[in-house]
Amino acid sequence: MDKLTIDAIRVLSADAIEKAKSGHPGLPLGAAPIGYELFAHHLNVSAKDTRWINRDRFILSAGHGSMLLYSLLHFFGFGITIEDIKNFRQLDSITPGHPEYGKTPGVEATTGPLGAGLGMAVGMAIAEAHLAAEFNTDDYNVIDHYTYALAGDGCMMEGTSSEALSLAGTLKLSKLIILYDSNNISIEGSTDLAFTEDVAMRMRAFGFQTLTVEDGNDIEAIGRAIEEAKKDTERPSFITVKTTIGYGCPQKQGKASAHGEPLGEENVRELKEFLGWNPDEHFVIPESVYEHCQKLGERGEAKRLEWEKLFAEYREKFPGKRMLWDKYFGDIDADKIFNNPKFWERRKKPTPTRNISGEILQVLKDHIPQLIGGSADLGPSNKTILEGEGNFSKENPLGRNIHFGVREIAMGAIANGMILHGGVRSYVGTFFVFSDYLKPMIRLAALMRLPITYVFTHDSIGVGEDGPTHEAIEHLAMFRAIPNLTVFRPADEIETAVGWYIAMKSKDRPTALILTRQSVPQIEGSSREAINGAYVISKEKERIDGIFIATGSEVAVCIEAQKYLWEKGVDTRVVSMPSMKLFLEKDTAYKESVLPDAVRERVIVEAAANFGWGCFSGFEEEGVVLAMERFGKSAPANVLFDHFGFTKENIAATMERVIEKLNKNKK
Repeated sequence: MDKLTIDAIRVLSADAIEKAKSGHPGLPLGAAPIGYELFAHHLNVSAKDTRWINRDRFILSAGHGSMLLYSLLHFFGFGITIEDIKNFRQLDSITPGHPEYGKTPGVEATTGPLGAGLGMAVGMAIAEAHLAAEFNTDDYNVIDHYTYALAGDGCMMEGTSSEALSLAGTLKLSKLIILYDSNNISIEGSTDLAFTEDVAMRMRAFGFQTLTVEDGNDIEAIGRAIEEAKKDTERPSFITVKTTIGYGCPQKQGKASAHGEPLGEENVRELKEFLGWNPDEHFVIPESVYEHCQKLGERGEAKRLEWEKLFAEYREKFPGKRMLWDKYFGDIDADKIFNNPKFWERRKKPTPTRNISGEILQVLKDHIPQLIGGSADLGPSNKTILEGEGNFSKENPLGRNIHFGVREIAMGAIANGMILHGGVRSYVGTFFVFSDYLKPMIRLAALMRLPITYVFTHDSIGVGEDGPTHEAIEHLAMFRAIPNLTVFRPADEIETAVGWYIAMKSKDRPTALILTRQSVPQIEGSSREAINGAYVISKEKERIDGIFIATGSEVAVCIEAQKYLWEKGVDTRVVSMPSMKLFLEKDTAYKESVLPDAVRERVIVEAAANFGWGCFSGFEEEGVVLAMERFGKSAPANVLFDHFGFTKENIAATMERVIEKLNKNKK
């Protein structure tokens, strides 16, 4: 039955990929024994409750091999039907080309970008360790499970995996088990073309227990390795399983052509003949396979029912922990934060918005005990350290400050994994210019609808002396282009508080807070209206001759330009727009109240690239965007703002030119 079921996984995967005329058959054929052994004898999951909090997690980091996962979920009763399998890679199917979290029951993370799944697995293991320390007692281990990830050669080549697994070894995440499908083949051919290192030796250097299974078809050896991995309570484990890509297809096995293209009808026939299956049948699986997998699945369901009983006793015996559990695993009461006067405290002197953010974070940590995060070795500068909360480590898993080291992309993946696990709310920070490294993981967070908070400081030429390598001028445009990501660049203390409120209130989208290194004045007209994405921060006196639109540190200088123009008889309005996206989501009436269509005289001011501002700058390019058209320079911040024209005089003069130009056109 074991062999029949493993071959059923292979045949079903090949049929689905062939029908779609698209997909990656090599991994499902080669790694089917790994997936089967894990699901059949080790993975504690329940098809009846796929969100059971104490389930083991399995992440297919090599997401291109998605048919392996879909076949396993199909056979083990997770609600994926044979029709779903037949619709592999088709529009709106629950079996998309790469696994997508929230679309397919049993899929724990959206994977495909190689190595990302390993980083998310590390995040899940961190969350498990932290929650276990918080909630377990001597007699009640209510959080006690493993995180498994299946990775391939490509995952091992991507730098993401080295960053994430290096940290996993440092933190001694012993509930993390990596299964490495080592077949020595990538798209271009043998991995020897570009990848000859001893991967196991690298993992030992990271601090992993390393184990090797020489024959990827030997499920007993795979099972023994998994059990050996579980015995090590001091180190994460890395199991190399030597497999043959495309196993069972005589013309394709062991070759690069098995990786990313359908086998072809004749090769599918040969595969079935080799495995002893009828080559003329498609999507036909013996009923005994389903009965076998159903029986095996009863083990995981029994574990869940046993846990439910334990958990009910736990909640009865520990009312204090019950209340804390409900807080950790419930929705954040953002309105309670919103109504806290301390959250909206006004400062009297100019202050960097990164400092204001850091002070707000200290208020939030007391209201949101599940808040946990850190920075890529920039905590003191990003102001992301939770004071008095300790550092997360093997010795102190209760610590809420995670020191990610200089590992931005892994940090982003780990933050994703922590939220995917459930029970914690992650945030991370770095300099805005280094958000480049995080971008792929932020994109995945937005795609998975994860409410992570990104604290990006040193947001513009205001970085100053560090020079153009550290001055993020094109990054706002990049992140504003990502669907389902709120980008929020506040002008002062009130707007910074609004940004954090938005981030904590969010349930289904990440938020990027873009903060200054340099001090900004506290603006009299700033208000909680910033929640709308844009609002009138400084009104016109009588009429609107023109409108300034600005974000962040440039808002204050626009107000200075407004006052300067009043002395010259020109009446303008200043609009602060910390979030384009939130403003564009408002109804037409509100948008018209802030930016009347009739007022075409507009000047947009932002110390960043002008890309993306066209929809606000007026009509037929009548407005002007005063922005950065080149990289910055190394000099004190105030010198740079003057040098690049972000002064009240130049901003006012720009508005005067716009008004003059439009008046001529009207005549």
